[in-house]
Amino acid sequence: MELLSVSAVLISTLVLLASNRFPSDFVLLAAVGVLLVSAILTPAEALAGFSNQGIATIAALYVVVAGLQESGTVAWLSRSMLGRPSNLTVALFRLLVPAAILSAFANNSPIVAMFTSAVQNWCKRTGFKPSQLLLPLSYASILGGTCTLIGTSTNLVVDGLLRQNGFAGFQLFDLIWIGLPITLIGIVYLMVFSRFLLPSRKSASASFDQMREYLVEMKVSQDCELIGHTVEEAGLRHLPGLYLVEINRGTEVLSVSPQTQIHAQDQLVFAGAVESVVELRSIKGLLPATQQAFKLAGEQQDRRLFEAVLASASPAVGQSIREARFRHRYNAAVLSVARNGERLEGKLGDVVLQAGDTLLLEAQKGFLFKYKNSREFLLISRLSNSAGVRHERAPIALGIVLAMLLSVSFELIGLLQAGIITAAAMLLSGCLSLELARKSIDFRVLLVIACAFGLGAAIQKVGLATMIADGAMGIAGPNPMVLLAIIYVATVLLTETITNNAAAIVMFPIAVSTAASAGLDVTPFAVAVMIAASASFITPIGYQTNLMVQGPGGYRFSDYARLGFPLSILVACTSLALIPVIWPF
Repeated sequence: MELLSVSAVLISTLVLLASNRFPSDFVLLAAVGVLLVSAILTPAEALAGFSNQGIATIAALYVVVAGLQESGTVAWLSRSMLGRPSNLTVALFRLLVPAAILSAFANNSPIVAMFTSAVQNWCKRTGFKPSQLLLPLSYASILGGTCTLIGTSTNLVVDGLLRQNGFAGFQLFDLIWIGLPITLIGIVYLMVFSRFLLPSRKSASASFDQMREYLVEMKVSQDCELIGHTVEEAGLRHLPGLYLVEINRGTEVLSVSPQTQIHAQDQLVFAGAVESVVELRSIKGLLPATQQAFKLAGEQQDRRLFEAVLASASPAVGQSIREARFRHRYNAAVLSVARNGERLEGKLGDVVLQAGDTLLLEAQKGFLFKYKNSREFLLISRLSNSAGVRHERAPIALGIVLAMLLSVSFELIGLLQAGIITAAAMLLSGCLSLELARKSIDFRVLLVIACAFGLGAAIQKVGLATMIADGAMGIAGPNPMVLLAIIYVATVLLTETITNNAAAIVMFPIAVSTAASAGLDVTPFAVAVMIAASASFITPIGYQTNLMVQGPGGYRFSDYARLGFPLSILVACTSLALIPVIWPF
């Protein structure tokens, strides 16, 4: 009876996850709840996933990656590695290789998010289409994550399951022997064939570009990374949705040419879309030129950018910005004004405000909460990713992470302990605030993994895993290669229809039972589950990064199958050929 009940719960869970109609955390939580209420699982068994060291490690690494992001380390690395490609082949190489390398040491979701912004910049400067670059980016980040134990949460989950069941786990770089070959083969495939297999298509948001334009002045501080570079070298010639109008140097107004050199204290006047204005804040040492911004209370990293539509009831209407005394009244600095969606020319302080004007403001992060119900504004919205970047902390953040990698590589400390210490170091060194650390942890992902542990425990407890393993033995006979291939293919099919972590956890007990029934070492089967659970290339729903690029790239379901199916075959053949050589049966 219990066997039938678990089978029904498993099938129902897989169908609901594949339908994509309900959140995966809700589905898996409900499945574990059913197993707990029906007494198939004890409370300890149902909740065992929450105490697994893999989940704790993933949570700690979320904080570590957030420290790298908030300190500007990731953005700096991306600008340094990407450069300004001259053609599509160079663009693919300079995109895919850094993305794969970074994904080997950090969660690939923020890596893909960061590079997606860079790709959109390229496309606006060079004429490339996002659809030619973003799906290869997602695939390269997935492949890069297979190279190390911390490259993807799937690896950490399977490693945690191995240790929980009394098997030896993996060290940081053990997986590189399989991860590096499939990553290199995958990158070569993507560079050669993606141009033929992917469409040249506009992104889903392309038609909404340039809806509101602003004129913004930025000041080059003494420590700005642009000093000494020409406009062309600094990448300011053709910014995404933004262009450099003029350079004010003292009392002199310079016309902009590619060879104009940038000096300290220069004031750069930009015109363009609000989303592009936010990007300027990620450049170290480039600050708002208005003196009001420098006089604001609070630290730079605690401020945000807001758009506020002025109401007729506002006392600022009919006054110039200088007369309105925004900083004194609202503790906010006006950076620019848009009227009817168009930027206003002239000196900012002399602009006479009208009802309906959209103001670009820099203010403390509590500005929205304080004034959202005020009659003085019709609408207030905070711009995403507008937090100040702690550039001065970038070397510290990079040093902390390098220390973690070295300590784990030389086995001076365990991965969980290293992750916790590194996360704490990010907080104590000021690379990351406690508020952002809390927000950086994706609790939905952790809940999915923890609940999937409970489902996997039930599959093993009632003998369903053994039954499936016996069925696989009946098909494969005594041939271990055929057994390995069956486990690999079954995991790929699952991960293309449900989440990668859930697929790994469901397949792990089946892989263990298969190895035990055949009298084989469990390690090659565990590695096969790791790689196959990450190898989601055929559908957009199997891996989070595939979904992340769908909108910006304007992709359809068929685009994933066209580019991803051959890649999936390549990765499968390479993995199945190498795994038994590296980890013999």
